[in-house]
Amino acid sequence: MSFPADWIVPDWPAPRNVRAICTSRAGGVSIAPYDSLNLGDHVGDDPAAVRRNRQVFNDALGARPVFLAQVHGVKTASLSPETPDGTTADGCVTGHRGVACTIMVADCLPVLLTDVRGTAVGAAHAGWRGLAEGVIEAAVTAMPRGERMAWLGPCIGPDAFEVGAEVRDAFVSRDASAAQYFKTHGEGKFLADLPGLARQRLQALGVTAIYGNDSSTPWCTVSNPSRFFSHRRDRVSGRLAASVWLA
Repeated sequence: MSFPADWIVPDWPAPRNVRAICTSRAGGVSIAPYDSLNLGDHVGDDPAAVRRNRQVFNDALGARPVFLAQVHGVKTASLSPETPDGTTADGCVTGHRGVACTIMVADCLPVLLTDVRGTAVGAAHAGWRGLAEGVIEAAVTAMPRGERMAWLGPCIGPDAFEVGAEVRDAFVSRDASAAQYFKTHGEGKFLADLPGLARQRLQALGVTAIYGNDSSTPWCTVSNPSRFFSHRRDRVSGRLAASVWLA
């Protein structure tokens, strides 16, 4: 496999037959404000450019990425070679080789999963709504029983993600210890640590081998405009993709 140097190859001790990648803005043909590797077909970009970008991505993977219709929910799809693009779900799992569980983001958190035996992989689209409602739990429990590990991709960071009290309440009402991932930021406002909340949810499921996004600035989509798309920053934005698959 050959990827643009700016893409992120996860640094995690996954089984040898498990492959994973997360794109950056680099490597595509879209023009501003979608420059250049926009993989989202629902954000106003030229459809022909998106098709070319997706072909670039497909060719780089050497596997077929399944692009979901993500709705900030918790539904998890079981993918096969016949699963069509546009399947509505925010999580996915597969045990089929050459089928890439793929999550598109532009501030939300992509969570990639594998079991330690390399028999199945999964992914979850963890925006705050899906995370609060249980999308990670749905994806993890859809995988085979046994030891699992996770990799967290880039997302809006804890110094940029300002939320209202309703977001904090959505987490704290379910687990009071989630309060540690919110910092007061003005009247009725908070800064939320999205990857921190995801790590907490994963650990509660017994997934303690967690790699990738550690809530530091290099992982923040908002703070790195030359590398990452960000809807919060730009309002009109392309989409990154994070994929995991069995080779």
